[in-house]
Amino acid sequence: MKIAFQGEPGANSHNAIAEAFPNAEPLPCATFEDALAAISSGEADLGMIPIENSIAGRVADIHHLLPASGLHIIGEWFMPIHHQLMAPRGAKIEDLKTIESHVHALGQCRRLIRRLGVKSIVAADTAGSARIVAERGDKSCGSLAPRLAAEIYGLDILAEDVEDESHNTTRFVMLSKNAKWADQGSAPLVTSFVFRVRNLPAALYKALGGFATNGVNMTKLESYMVDGEFFATQFYADVDGHPDDRNLAFALEELKFFSREFRIVGVYPAHPFRATFGEPTS
Repeated sequence: MKIAFQGEPGANSHNAIAEAFPNAEPLPCATFEDALAAISSGEADLGMIPIENSIAGRVADIHHLLPASGLHIIGEWFMPIHHQLMAPRGAKIEDLKTIESHVHALGQCRRLIRRLGVKSIVAADTAGSARIVAERGDKSCGSLAPRLAAEIYGLDILAEDVEDESHNTTRFVMLSKNAKWADQGSAPLVTSFVFRVRNLPAALYKALGGFATNGVNMTKLESYMVDGEFFATQFYADVDGHPDDRNLAFALEELKFFSREFRIVGVYPAHPFRATFGEPTS
């Protein structure tokens, strides 16, 4: 089985594939568009795409690309993110002048960057920055990337797990060309959908009212503009349950009544990591 991901070998998405599908063949793609196209064309069987991070927030591109792609979410994977500071063989941490990585990785390691007093340089992705640092061979240049990248590109790890927050976690979704809804009652399930409300007063309030009255837990609701218009707003939502569950079916019917567009993009098993969700402790 071949699984597409955005980034170069050694990226966090590559790590997620190795964890979730140890025997799969990873297919690196330069952009998210390329990864989704590989799935749509059949070049890849599935895709492993990051959708949100506990520190950096949502991966904005995906919320625009996924609904338009026609692809379906068939699963999710939560993975702790650990950044390693790496540099060419023989480099010393005190000699570093620049650190390169993806903008999210740089943002997640601000304390280290400030402490070292180095210049941060934005790269297309974490593993790509590691490859560039390895090819350049300049011992004053470091990279923030997964441990796998150091192994692939022959770099020394100068500092381990340098992320600011230990709970740094990324949620990935598994995408397929074909809709494969999980069986009702098989396990805790997540239903993901996108919608646009009708042009009516309090339409969003009314559209969402059915989830409260029917006792359906909504774990995510995000809005984003489409078509470059301030008022053309689309929403992405995750809820617990299967669309055929009585309570969720009633809630979705009410939502659809107040929506001019609605599409379910996936019904899939909830990852065990969700069981750790809860109210923050003081």
